[in-house]
Amino acid sequence: QVQLVESGGGSVQAGGSLRLSCLISGFTYGSYCLGWFRRAQGKEREGVASIDAYGGTEYAGSVKGRFTISHDKNTLYLQILNFKPEDTGKYYCAADYMPCAADSWYRQLARYWGPGTQVTVSS
Repeated sequence: QVQLVESGGGSVQAGGSLRLSCLISGFTYGSYCLGWFRRAQGKEREGVASIDAYGGTEYAGSVKGRFTISHDKNTLYLQILNFKPEDTGKYYCAADYMPCAADSWYRQLARYWGPGTQVTVSS
């Protein structure tokens, strides 16, 4: 059974930094995509960053240069620098056995999701 659990959320000042973690269990690594999504209050969930089995990464335009996704063994990370108020939201990690370029991943149809961790940015 695949399980994902996020941690590391909390309150951070604008301009600050934070690292989110996602512990992944039961996942058989072969060809896969791992990623982070977020949902701000009143808005739809959006893709933030993804990483594939070959280490290839993609970022949303709004976070490029500030967010870094990485993967080490059974943990997925999201390093966030220079927090902005618009970064406030609930952050989710996701995983599936598909390329990150797959339409299903783009449409947020990954099979495995964590429950999310809240990040709040104060100005």
